[in-house]
Amino acid sequence: MQDNKLVAILRGITPAEAPSHIEVLIEAGFRYIEIPLNSPGWQQSIPAAVRQFGGQAVIGAGTVLKGEQVDFLAQAGARLIVTPNTQPDVIRRAVRHGMLVCTGCATATEAFNALEAGADWLKIFPSNIFGPEYIRALKAVLPADVPVLAVGGVTPDSLANYRRAGCAGAGLGSDLYRAGQDTGKTRENALQFIDAWQNRD
Repeated sequence: MQDNKLVAILRGITPAEAPSHIEVLIEAGFRYIEIPLNSPGWQQSIPAAVRQFGGQAVIGAGTVLKGEQVDFLAQAGARLIVTPNTQPDVIRRAVRHGMLVCTGCATATEAFNALEAGADWLKIFPSNIFGPEYIRALKAVLPADVPVLAVGGVTPDSLANYRRAGCAGAGLGSDLYRAGQDTGKTRENALQFIDAWQNRD
């Protein structure tokens, strides 16, 4: 589980759809599942996913912006908090709850502020705008043991480039799951990403 830091981002998924897609993702090899808080009915989807799949994967939330959201998620049993920005209060509150925190950042200043607040992983967002070489340069000044994930526009074809730049994993959004797609498409996309990760050079 710790080796495969590929986070499935299920933006826009509904409570009714979530179980079947999460099951497919876990079967394909995903161990980190994120339901963003701008998805419909996330207050139902995330607690239900924790109850059903919490023993098989790390279930959590993305687009977490407020401390009270962290408190709700912790009470629901979520174990992963992903943010699009660097908000020390959100990070510290999640750390106090014992949650894994993946903080969104873009610059060295934001990255070090996130680490000072207690972030476990750094999410370079949007990675497709900055590119692998930017991440390589940023990693040169970051602690070597801090996992850095590429998030934003990552595809199976580009995954290897981010791996070579030093990324420990990636957050996978619309190229893995788009709102309303069927589970067959989710399975197909998931297997492509897992294959790209396992067969990286």
